[in-house]
Amino acid sequence: MTRPAISGILFDKDGTLIDYQASWAPTNLGAGRLAARGDAELAARLLTVAGVDPTTGYALSDGLLASGNTEDVAQAWVEAGAQFGMAELTDRLDTLFRSAVVAAVPVCDLAALFAGLSDRGLALGIASSDSEAAVAATADRFGLEPHLAFLCGYDSGHGAKPGRGMVDGFCAATGLPADAVAVVGDSSHDMHMAAAAGAGLRVAVLTGAGSADTLRPLSHLLLPSIATLEQALFA
Repeated sequence: MTRPAISGILFDKDGTLIDYQASWAPTNLGAGRLAARGDAELAARLLTVAGVDPTTGYALSDGLLASGNTEDVAQAWVEAGAQFGMAELTDRLDTLFRSAVVAAVPVCDLAALFAGLSDRGLALGIASSDSEAAVAATADRFGLEPHLAFLCGYDSGHGAKPGRGMVDGFCAATGLPADAVAVVGDSSHDMHMAAAAGAGLRVAVLTGAGSADTLRPLSHLLLPSIATLEQALFA
């Protein structure tokens, strides 16, 4: 394809900025225990429903805990037998996920990457299936706020992935047309969101739960991680 002129980049968070399996396996197991109120057999069943190995906590490619938002997970788990109402479970899971920011493992020096991209005049944003509070906490922890024109979570009012709303929100915040935006993510949800919005470039990375086989046909670029993104876009 002829590479479009890109003026903004919208990043997914977990699996893209953050190494998904290294960061989230223990939290996934903790989420299952929470939803099951400590019942090990029920926790294993709930994790399996969410696409997570109940022994390791590793998420399967494009599984619910890797790609869905907290409301999606809570609904699936309540339907599978979690002893909570959906609203309470959503709130408890969001609290757990937000606390996991302290253990997040970045895929590279995020502050340096964002500074370099910002110095090129690019508008930058983060769009996650996590809560807005967790996105903001991640940006704060890694020093990304000075470089961000936009951030959102599933609860920010832009809708959920794979719908186009988060890309539309980024475009509204930056004044950019969608065809001038690159969307960078680790899941089919990210790529479908980008396609639905008419984003100019779909960049998939392999630091999440998505596989090369699933992501290659959905993306324009497939990279090992965002560590090579600047070189891939501007070399």
